[in-house]
Amino acid sequence: MLTVAHSPDADDAFMFYAMVTGRLRCGFEVREVQADIETLNRLAIQGKYELTAISVHAYPHVAGRYALLTCGSSMGLGYGPVVVGREVEELAGRRVAIPGRLTTAALLLRLYEPNCSTVEMNFERIPGAVLAGEVDAGVLIHEAQLSYTRLGLRKVADLGEWWYEHTSLPVPLGMNAVRRDLGERRMAEVSACLRRSIAYAMEHEDEALEHASRFGRGMSRQELRRFVRMYVNEYTLDCGEEGKKAVELLLRMAEEQKLVPECRIDFI
Repeated sequence: MLTVAHSPDADDAFMFYAMVTGRLRCGFEVREVQADIETLNRLAIQGKYELTAISVHAYPHVAGRYALLTCGSSMGLGYGPVVVGREVEELAGRRVAIPGRLTTAALLLRLYEPNCSTVEMNFERIPGAVLAGEVDAGVLIHEAQLSYTRLGLRKVADLGEWWYEHTSLPVPLGMNAVRRDLGERRMAEVSACLRRSIAYAMEHEDEALEHASRFGRGMSRQELRRFVRMYVNEYTLDCGEEGKKAVELLLRMAEEQKLVPECRIDFI
């Protein structure tokens, strides 16, 4: 039995569709668990699940237990988490909602504007908290990146766009990590199965989108397709050398700012 954990979001559901529904035979039984990404980050510190989605920001805290898979990454080329507000123009000195201390969105915000104060809350609460004035601004992840204007919120910054302007690299937001105690052979088998699952979803997009639509939180089919294609892209099947470089650069920058502990990054 292999437990796979991912966030209850359309892009993750799309990636794991074939793997968790039995469309593919992986050579082992699969049990699916879903939780928001910050919860998965914290559970990974405990080594809870054999295969789990995590934020790149969280990896230095779990590197002793996990290796990163080169497949299953969520990377945006010139786009990523969006900071929104109502009247805010600058973030220095402002209270900004983040979707968890260990999320990559929180790390990017700290690199972008170290002089703001952060307030942790569940990602689904952030748009409402900004509208209600509980915070001055908020960092949006998942489908809220496409729908915030309908709520009357304004973009203050696109952190993926900012990252690309400074690095010319994709912004490495989330990846999948496999527990080291499975051993090299089983780790490789898990990686191969997830890669096949992603390829199946891409080749059977309508079928996989139907499954993912349960996690769309009100998105139309057109919006769902657009969102999934944003984060299930060329880097998802294999992040390649460019994706690895992006991960290494982000974590090195964070280390230099004393925002994460030093770690060895292993890719499978």
